[in-house]
Amino acid sequence: MKIDANATGTRTIEVTEENLSTIHKYSLFERIANSMGIVDEDSLGKLRCTVRSLIASQEQDSKALLELCLVLYDDNMKAQGLNNLIACYNSWLAQQTPNEEQEESSIENV
Repeated sequence: MKIDANATGTRTIEVTEENLSTIHKYSLFERIANSMGIVDEDSLGKLRCTVRSLIASQEQDSKALLELCLVLYDDNMKAQGLNNLIACYNSWLAQQTPNEEQEESSIENV
């Protein structure tokens, strides 16, 4: 899937389901907004630092985080792109939640 990187939609960034899953796995969007609830360039810098720290601290394979870096460090990624990535993630998460609940209920019924 593609997200718009700017307000006019002339620049896009490719985002995979694995990227969204990695964001979820590491809870990367928790407390990303500043105290006013705004996601800006500083939020993007904070997210990039967090991902770099996770990669540096991992002893195991960090392929998923490195692939996420391709999205976060894309030349077109700015605050608008990050806002659209968050919206894409929230939409993806809403689709995932019913599937997870169905799996849990089917496990309970066994």
